[in-house]
Amino acid sequence: MNHPDYNSPAELKKILDDNGFSMQKKFGQNFLINSAARTKLIDALDVKEGTTVWEVGPGLGAMTSELLERGTNLTVFEIDRGFISLISQFFQPYSDKESFRIIEGDVIKNWYGQTQKGTVIPERFFGNLPYNIAATIIADTIEKEIRFEKCVFTVQKEVAVRMAAKPGDEDYSSLSVLCNWAYDVKNLMDLSGACFWPKPNVDSRAVLFTKKEDFPRCTNPKLFIKMQRALFSSRRKTVRNNLQGFLNSSEKAALYLEKAEINPMLRAEVLTIDQMLKLSDIISAEESK
Repeated sequence: MNHPDYNSPAELKKILDDNGFSMQKKFGQNFLINSAARTKLIDALDVKEGTTVWEVGPGLGAMTSELLERGTNLTVFEIDRGFISLISQFFQPYSDKESFRIIEGDVIKNWYGQTQKGTVIPERFFGNLPYNIAATIIADTIEKEIRFEKCVFTVQKEVAVRMAAKPGDEDYSSLSVLCNWAYDVKNLMDLSGACFWPKPNVDSRAVLFTKKEDFPRCTNPKLFIKMQRALFSSRRKTVRNNLQGFLNSSEKAALYLEKAEINPMLRAEVLTIDQMLKLSDIISAEESK
């Protein structure tokens, strides 16, 4: 079965109508119909023959097609059964060659099982991600100490801004900390609503994540992730106020901040990742005594 012209909204609509499928907003389904943008995204992913890639939400396979044409070993995660039915037909020849697999269901629930308990990690991770999935996937992978060599994500522009934000920036957040802790984050390009069909009401931005070789580790990644979220839980509150809520103790919060040499009257959005890592290690050491 031939795949459609991915640049033609009319053809995409026809194939959906012919198969009785409807777009489901809850899955954030929008197709990138700009061929130049698709090429630029795949170029940034930097794949070659045999590169192992995960793609989240392939839809009708516009990006999937280009990835397979470049010789990648591709696994896609798709929750929509209608799309699964179509792309399994579109890319059957690649399935026959065992260079294409479809993992059905919710990627949040399924991704870790595909790593065989963290022993098999693809080189590249790719997808057009809704905010809730982006934040959860990034947190989950880092918490399980799994990082990819390169990732290219297309997300709502405001989310991309948060991903790349630095300490002191207005948009610096818990998500910023997670992304910049594990990866070097680079903005690739902005994508207007006109680049997609159906046209979304928001602009998007593509970002490139490159694995940090000098990854700053900490004693307890799970504790660090929970702690830094807590520090941002009430942005108007000081780090002491947010930390004492996390620890259920104002005395401990004051003591640990003093040991970490952090001014308790600061707010989380001015703390560096190194400061947060140091604080997390102190908490881990003190709480395990």
